[in-house]
Amino acid sequence: MSSYPPSGPPPTTTLRQRLADLRGPAVPPRPLDARALAALAANPGCGRRALLDGAGVDKTALASALGSPAPFGQSQFAIVRGNSFEAKVKGDGGAELLRLVYEHLGAGGEPPGPGARVPDLTAAGPEGRAARTALALREATAAGDAAGPAAGTWTLLDHPMLALEVAGSPAYLEPDAVVVHPDGRWTVVEIKSFPMIDGAADAAKVGAAARQAAVYVLALEKTAEKLASAVVGHTVLLVCPKDFSNLPAAAPVDIRRERAVTRRQLERLTRVEELAAALPEGLSFDPARPAEELTEAVAAVTAAYAPECLAACELAFHCRERARAADAVTALGRSVRGELGALTTVEEALAAAAGSGRPDDPTAASLHHAARLRAEALEAAACPC
Repeated sequence: MSSYPPSGPPPTTTLRQRLADLRGPAVPPRPLDARALAALAANPGCGRRALLDGAGVDKTALASALGSPAPFGQSQFAIVRGNSFEAKVKGDGGAELLRLVYEHLGAGGEPPGPGARVPDLTAAGPEGRAARTALALREATAAGDAAGPAAGTWTLLDHPMLALEVAGSPAYLEPDAVVVHPDGRWTVVEIKSFPMIDGAADAAKVGAAARQAAVYVLALEKTAEKLASAVVGHTVLLVCPKDFSNLPAAAPVDIRRERAVTRRQLERLTRVEELAAALPEGLSFDPARPAEELTEAVAAVTAAYAPECLAACELAFHCRERARAADAVTALGRSVRGELGALTTVEEALAAAAGSGRPDDPTAASLHHAARLRAEALEAAACPC
């Protein structure tokens, strides 16, 4: 899923050097993960995030250098609790995890036995781990074909490494687990630390997990293209603590919609080389540079801020401050921005409501009509008679 046209050239040394210059000479590239790709796909119109993520800029350090650090990410307590729960779920050779997969997605086959395969995926570097994962997937699928679905040949890949081409370069992704069924199906397993109460979890958190899993499914499909007998399941298994205990509970999540949206949005991303080419020479996002210089550099790339960015982007506080300073209606949310049409500032919207906006604009006329109705209702409510 390259961002280059089919007839276009591969990434050149010049582009790689340009992206390195944008990061800073001594700043290593920050790798993309599934969470970042899902957030990027959720806001494809933001050229700022596309460029910074494509160049591997450390947005956390950049936000701190700009004076707008964001309390982004999980607390240390949540990380420790999540790791402990994941270790419990995968304990004893993944027996409990495979039992949950069979219970919810087994499709009537043989249950996993005590001899389920858990291949070693150790290798040097992300490229080596991705190659080792691809080999393990091929071997597991071939073993299932040889033994037959009735033989109950199950394989658990613990923290495999998957590669997905984004913006002309590979992004390496690490799901919690991938299970290979005896019939050749590959299932992504997402293990989260938020609770599943009475069989249901928080809808917003489940949605975020589904979008993240969709990225893994897209990466798995690239590997499966080389194997005729491999089928990537579009139903992933979400494993969470049951109620407020440390016992695992699971629920299947159909991510076909999230997969289609994520794939379409990633394809819609403005090409990183186009964004980089539009910037002046010498511009850099190196956190070591002065805050005034970094502010100008960030402002040179267009952004598409929305309140949803606060939960997904390290630069959200900085972009919110700029959106408010510009009186932009995007600070009020995407739904408000969509309803206001050509009215791009709060001042324009208020002027339209007061009747001094554009008379030929149907949105302005609707706002003025709504303001009159509101004034009449308030006047009627205040009347003592």
